[in-house]
Amino acid sequence: MAKVKQDEAQGLAEGLGLDEMEQLDDSEFDLPEVMATPSLESILNEPDDDSFNLDEQNLDIFQDASGETASLVSLESLASDKPLVPKKKAHIQYASHGSILRHVVLKGVSAQVMSAADRVDAGMPTAMAVSHLIAVGTSHGLILVFDPKQVLKWCLGSTAVGAQYGAVSALSINHDCTRLLSGFAKGQITMWDLTAGKLLRTITDAHPPGTAVLHIKFTDDPTLAVCCDSGGSVFELSFKRLMGMRTCESRCLFSGARGEVTAIEPLLSTDSVQDHPMKEVSLLAMASLSKMLIVSLKPHLKVLFAHPLKGEPTTLPVLAWQFVMIQISDTTRIVDPVIAFGRGNKLFFFQVSYQEDEIKFSALQKMELQYVIIAVTWVNSRTLVLVDAHEKVHVLDVRTEEELEVIDISDVQLVYASSFFKSLATGGNVSKALALAGERACYNSVVSFSNQLLYLGTKSIHVMTIRTWMERIDLLVKQNKYIEALAMAESFYMGRARAVVGLHGGSEKRTQIIADKMLDLLLTYVDVSMTTQCPASGKIEVLVEHYQTVVPVCVDYCLLLGRRNATLMKDILFGGIYDRFCQDPIARGVFLECLEPYILNDNLRSVTPQVMKDFMEHYQHKGLLQNIEACIVHMDVANLDVHQVVVMCWLHGLYDALIYIYNKGMQDYITPLEELLRVLQSAIKSSKQLTDDQIKLGNKLLVYISCCLAGRAYPLGDIPPTLVDTVKSEVFKCVTTLHTKDASEGEQTYPYLRTLLQFDTREFLNVLALAFEEPEFNTEDGMRQRQRIVDILLQVMVESVGFTPTQVGCLFTFLARQMARHENSILVNRLLFEQVLEFLASPEDDSRHEERQQALLELLNAGGLQQVDEEKLLSLAENARFYRVCELMYEKRRDFDKILACYLRDAARRQQVFSFIHTVMTAYGYSNEERNAVHREAMTQLEDLVSINSKKTAQLVITDFSHSLTEIVSKLDPQPVVLYDFLQGMFDSKEQMMKDPVSTEPSVTEKYIDLMCKYNPQGVMAFLKNNDTYRLEETLQICRKHKSLEATAYLLEKAGDVQGAFNIMKETLVNKVKALSQLMLSDSSNTPTQDSQTQVAVSSVQTILLVIIQILQRNSGKMKEEEREALWFPLMEVMLAPQRKHRDSLSQEQIQAYKDLTRHVLNSMMGYIALPAILQKIMQDPAYNTGKFGEIRELLLGMLDTYNYEQTLLKTTNSLLSHDLHWSLCNLKAAVNKGLVPRQEDCGVCGQHFSTTEEQDSVIVFSCGHAYHTSCLQSVGGCHMIQGTPNWKCSLCNVARREAKTGRGRTLSWSSASTASKQVEPILSGAVSHPRSDDDTRLSPQQELSYAQFQKSFRGPSRMAILAELKRATKYESSGKPQDQKKIFSSSSSILQNENFQLKVAAPPVIE
Repeated sequence: MAKVKQDEAQGLAEGLGLDEMEQLDDSEFDLPEVMATPSLESILNEPDDDSFNLDEQNLDIFQDASGETASLVSLESLASDKPLVPKKKAHIQYASHGSILRHVVLKGVSAQVMSAADRVDAGMPTAMAVSHLIAVGTSHGLILVFDPKQVLKWCLGSTAVGAQYGAVSALSINHDCTRLLSGFAKGQITMWDLTAGKLLRTITDAHPPGTAVLHIKFTDDPTLAVCCDSGGSVFELSFKRLMGMRTCESRCLFSGARGEVTAIEPLLSTDSVQDHPMKEVSLLAMASLSKMLIVSLKPHLKVLFAHPLKGEPTTLPVLAWQFVMIQISDTTRIVDPVIAFGRGNKLFFFQVSYQEDEIKFSALQKMELQYVIIAVTWVNSRTLVLVDAHEKVHVLDVRTEEELEVIDISDVQLVYASSFFKSLATGGNVSKALALAGERACYNSVVSFSNQLLYLGTKSIHVMTIRTWMERIDLLVKQNKYIEALAMAESFYMGRARAVVGLHGGSEKRTQIIADKMLDLLLTYVDVSMTTQCPASGKIEVLVEHYQTVVPVCVDYCLLLGRRNATLMKDILFGGIYDRFCQDPIARGVFLECLEPYILNDNLRSVTPQVMKDFMEHYQHKGLLQNIEACIVHMDVANLDVHQVVVMCWLHGLYDALIYIYNKGMQDYITPLEELLRVLQSAIKSSKQLTDDQIKLGNKLLVYISCCLAGRAYPLGDIPPTLVDTVKSEVFKCVTTLHTKDASEGEQTYPYLRTLLQFDTREFLNVLALAFEEPEFNTEDGMRQRQRIVDILLQVMVESVGFTPTQVGCLFTFLARQMARHENSILVNRLLFEQVLEFLASPEDDSRHEERQQALLELLNAGGLQQVDEEKLLSLAENARFYRVCELMYEKRRDFDKILACYLRDAARRQQVFSFIHTVMTAYGYSNEERNAVHREAMTQLEDLVSINSKKTAQLVITDFSHSLTEIVSKLDPQPVVLYDFLQGMFDSKEQMMKDPVSTEPSVTEKYIDLMCKYNPQGVMAFLKNNDTYRLEETLQICRKHKSLEATAYLLEKAGDVQGAFNIMKETLVNKVKALSQLMLSDSSNTPTQDSQTQVAVSSVQTILLVIIQILQRNSGKMKEEEREALWFPLMEVMLAPQRKHRDSLSQEQIQAYKDLTRHVLNSMMGYIALPAILQKIMQDPAYNTGKFGEIRELLLGMLDTYNYEQTLLKTTNSLLSHDLHWSLCNLKAAVNKGLVPRQEDCGVCGQHFSTTEEQDSVIVFSCGHAYHTSCLQSVGGCHMIQGTPNWKCSLCNVARREAKTGRGRTLSWSSASTASKQVEPILSGAVSHPRSDDDTRLSPQQELSYAQFQKSFRGPSRMAILAELKRATKYESSGKPQDQKKIFSSSSSILQNENFQLKVAAPPVIE
């Protein structure tokens, strides 16, 4: 019997782990009975899919008319004939985890449940229980029991019983699948024998009548069960059999009066934890809307644990038990039950342990999610599955709280038990809180068994099983996602994967199983990439891009597997995979090129000889020799064909690779050095310019020597410790060898050392300096070795020829530094330093001047000339023009004035003299005497400073020298050009600085204007406009003296003589027009040269004309009509005269040029001269009063267009002002007409009630709300007579306003006992009150009157006055009479003619 049950359980577990979610066609519902349900084998052979997708013909099984999830309350809506609309589902899969849950449908069970609803009126499914069998309760009281093959085994109950008991609301199957408990909506409970299909018990008194059974659960004890009803009470059911009679005893565990329990969950042991101590204690978890309790049922009832629960009123608590292996130490693990409970979006985890005959609870963790939970189930000890309120399934890893997958199950149409929680079958006698929270109750619709999840839908039953690790990989392979499949396999291999199922054995065994799977998958991926997934056609670039994606994947995973077995990696990567890629030449080349980054990153150091040979041949064929060299130095020499590599390196000059092969492969550090030094020696002896490759060779040798002497390998790594001393000794011996092995008779001594010194003296000496810092040179042998090298250097460079002064200077600088660092350990004849000094500072030698100076500077800074007399050294430096050396010497002596002279004499650093002077004059660390000396020297060399940069010189004088500009101007006066440059720099500097740090005297400015008129007359006008530090009369005389007509006119205009300015510019214009006319008359050949001259002359006339027009426009507003006509008409006459005089001699184009100039004048004067006067002047002119109308048509139309535009602009402005004024007056009228309400009913001065006001007295109320007797307000100075009109002011507000302006921060009030104001205690803390008289708090009447008159004198015209003036002007214009139109401009009293008139068009303030 146990074997049969075990087989049934195994069959159900397999039957629920299906591969595909499909639905029955609609036609299947028309069958009278289900004769052939699908078998397990047929289901397992169906193709797998990643998601739960439905086709349109099956959608009606899963969705109701609205597409919403149905509840039992709305089951009648399922019969609707409305069309079904597919709903987009929101599945979320994370690439690192893939598809974890497999979602399938039990088609056989679903079809039979729906068939039962149709054939026997079983009703819709309402509850479900799963063990080794599947039991489904219906709304009409029937229970359908199915075996693991989805075959209907029992149909328990009848519709007649269902009509009496109501719908099945809860189900439970015991551990051995022999008993079934069912609870009903009307409160009855039945027990069934599942082996015979018989009813064993009907329990009607287990709990209070009139309440629905919400939960019923078997415990580990087959004779003990618990139930929960809609009243929130929990009862223990004890089943007994006495004298052949089956009885049931009920005990109340928790009363709903203390809080309604909505969820219960007993702790059930599993086969793997049969011997756990918790099995002797029957634990029950209960959750209400406010707390979670755990009680023990055996051996006696006891509350063990309580935890508060909080959440929204619409949420229910959730409970789930699971036995979990917990690591308590490095070597100890225990298996304890863990309870997961929560409400809303919070979830808590507590461990339950049995210690010392006591049950203890330990908090493990807390989750706060982004969604509301309605169901929680465990699928294994590390994985939790949640269902949220939007019917989305969330797979979570418990330890990391990472979300692994999200599946939308809204198409399932989950069954909700809301009708049971509302107890509708018994009249709805439940609390409002329980009814509201039960809207999303699905405790009996989401069931777990054997790590599988079952969901009860309104028309189907769904199963979700967790895929094994291999199924998750195979699913991606079926979808041709090989890269994702490899990544998934890697996560299993590295132990990063979550929700892992199906891996058994020890760590090594599991790793090997995954590695074998990865290897098979990788080989399959290579085959597929070369066949089905390879682009069939296209450009070569497409194939290259394809292989560039494939090859790195292969290399990465081979390297990953090679961490445990390097030989296997090489056999796979460079065996089967490389051979497969070699079948395609393009793939072979891409494979070899993709190896390069792995080699350079030291991820791939071992390559088979054949692949390395192909690699080098491929790169050599493509000319990528430098890439080969870079890769060789990262490879293991044992895998290289040394002969092939050495030959190629010598042939192509791959010196890094050559050195690496000799060093690593042969442990030879001297042979490559000698051979490469010979190559460099030959290049230097050729007396030709070294090529880039030869320079690179020399630099490589210097770096190689430096690395060897420091104990480091070249180019990477370190020399083996056992070889360090030997390598250093041999390298020094090689460099300082007296002769080479195959020396010729004429070979110089120390050829290698000489070669390195001639190549780069400074860098080679730096290499030696670094080597001398090594510890071995601190010993006696080391000091002798160092002295020997110094002696050789002196012998080679000083006692022979062929070295430049710079090279010799570098040597002695090196020696000076070494002597200072290693005192008394290096011996050098001091006379040699003096000889070098005289050699470097020889005045007869002008060659390599800067080079010799730099060498001397370095030698001086190194302390090599300490024994030389400073005067002698300074003399030699001055004679040799070594100004930087002189500067260094002067700086030590703090002769900063002489340093300034050095800057001026040094052509390369003359521009730096200004920053030097500024530093001395402003920085700290300089005395006044030193600053004065620099000041005197700068003033002496002022001419040179100006010649260098006049602007910086002027800025220096302004900012750093407190010297009179007049004195400097007087000093430079004999040299006008220098003075002009200085002044120009001064004024330009002031413009850039945007400030005037020193006041410029007018005489200085006038001197600059005088010089500018002489040297830069074009800039005079711009300077006069932008500067105002000159005197008008003196400057006018200067401009007249130099005949600067435009500047003279500007000054005359500025002085108020507009007529004089006009006459000067008019004279210039007449001359320009005359010259233009002569040029036009002489222009008979129309050559390009003459045309360009004519255009230049026309442009010149336009420029002068524009200046005159601007002068007249600036001043016409200040003149009377006659004065304006006296200026504008002569200007127009100047332009009309040539047209009258030469009308018959000029061409049409030339006449048109004059007419364009005339039109410009007319358009400019229309705003200042009446239009009839202009037209009359034009029509009287002979140039326009004859001929056809077409000749002057454009001129007249242009004038009329301008007139119409200005008239429209005036009307628009008038209209805007009218609207603005009307709006403002309306607001003012509304404010005035608004009733005023006093703040209080007594006077603000005397304090008496207004009802006692005498008849001759009146009450005045202000808009602020204060009210006074008029007599009282007059007594405190609140009324002032202005031009015979009383002007009233609120006394309180007036005094407070003045207080605020004085900033005293006090508040004044009035006493009701006196008519005089007095000071009261301040409101603000910290203010001090002082008594004072009334005169201190307000102005006297005389002062108020004076202030009002002062305001009136500065008040502009009112808006009404402006509108009246504009209206009058509009009336004159509309009359059409010339004399009326002339009045518009002739009235001097018009406010529009006032030069200070400004039109303010801002909106008036809003009056509340």
